Amino acid sequence: MMNPWRLRLLSQLDTLGTVRAVAQAANLSPSSVSQQLAVLETETRTQLIERTGRRVRLTPAGLILARRARAILDHMNSVEAELRGFGEEPAGLVRLGAFQSAIHTMAVPAVSRLAREHPHLDVELLELEPHASMPALRGGDADIIITTTDFDELPLGPDIDLVPLATEPVVLVVPPEHPAAGRGAVDLAAYADEAWAFDIPQSYMANLALRLCRQSGFEPRVVCRFSNYMMTLQHVEAGLSIALLPGLAVDHRYHVATRELVTPVTRTITAVIRRGSPPRAAVRAVLEALRHHPELPLPLTGGE
Repeated sequence: MMNPWRLRLLSQLDTLGTVRAVAQAANLSPSSVSQQLAVLETETRTQLIERTGRRVRLTPAGLILARRARAILDHMNSVEAELRGFGEEPAGLVRLGAFQSAIHTMAVPAVSRLAREHPHLDVELLELEPHASMPALRGGDADIIITTTDFDELPLGPDIDLVPLATEPVVLVVPPEHPAAGRGAVDLAAYADEAWAFDIPQSYMANLALRLCRQSGFEPRVVCRFSNYMMTLQHVEAGLSIALLPGLAVDHRYHVATRELVTPVTRTITAVIRRGSPPRAAVRAVLEALRHHPELPLPLTGGE
């Protein structure tokens, strides 16, 4: 009889690539992960892992089991939820990952509504930026993610299903007294000499902002990097930088101005689940709540 916990470790090894990364994600030591995978080999009477130098990789049998394991674990979660709710009332735990600007505008309103309508449904919110959310979904650490399908570094595949939620513009954010604050759409090339605030390296917005600046013919002078949009807005508000941000990230409590770009840039906000057996009632309830989100706030368009 295969142990579900060990199946999850094998699935994570397929997603994360190394025993050390699996150990960190599971809060275990690498030796403990290796021992549990060895036990799984005994349970299945099959070699699942082979060594290549100092690293390990999955055998063909290990790859098959790792990828089937996701469907097995999802089905077990579905059965457990049906037993708790007798197949009628959404019940059990759903782990929802979302990037920061979608948490307060989409995820929190959905979770609040679900708490009132489905008292046996528990939703765990995880802050996951697009570069981290897809691996978390595929590895079984999230049941649903809110992400953007415009993140080229993680191509989509046949193992996932997409549920479009909304679109939002990417805007230039400047201090309220900045010369750009009173204009219409702007050309980024005019801001080649400005000080820029960027997201952390290799994140979705950092890569997008760098690409847009380079397409406009300049290398941005980055004076700060923040993983939190509130800190970016505070830095811009203080007159220390300008930034490119998604519209949902522009909190109206900060005194900044935004301008759309001459060549409009938008990103698609999408809910994503793993493809396999029909999603359990709890996952369907969360998806439905996300699809019927409140009207999204528009970014500011002028100085205050």
